[in-house]
Amino acid sequence: MGKEFFMHIWVDADACPRVIRDILFRAAKRVKVTITLVANRPLRLPASQYIKSILVPSGLDVADEQILQLVQSGDLVITADIPFAAAVIDKGAVVLTPRGKVYTTDNIGEQLSIRNFMDELRGSGVETGGPSRLNNKDREIFANELHKFLPND
Repeated sequence: MGKEFFMHIWVDADACPRVIRDILFRAAKRVKVTITLVANRPLRLPASQYIKSILVPSGLDVADEQILQLVQSGDLVITADIPFAAAVIDKGAVVLTPRGKVYTTDNIGEQLSIRNFMDELRGSGVETGGPSRLNNKDREIFANELHKFLPND
């Protein structure tokens, strides 16, 4: 995927690891792109005209719904929530997970299928385990993928 500039970066911040937020904060300041974090709890943000937050009420998918109302075609959304990612992609945006995986119209269907299959396994009592802890390699992959979406600095 070549360099594409996204007008806005939205972050599903309730589950976004702090280290990923820190990478996003540095990128926002460096390339002067606006990032908005949406969460149901107050977040500590560095002072910057490019870093904003929206506080939403607690509740299932409230932050997701807020982002869906505001996201536009060409925006980038940071989330690990696959069903939410599918809805974002339907609005013409691209999704980058905190582990650096890019979801687009080309691969979101497969990701949803895998997610649903794993959900069925868990529902039938099979222990599937959760994702591994975010490590340095994951952070590096995320930063490298994010860089591909940012304007040249």
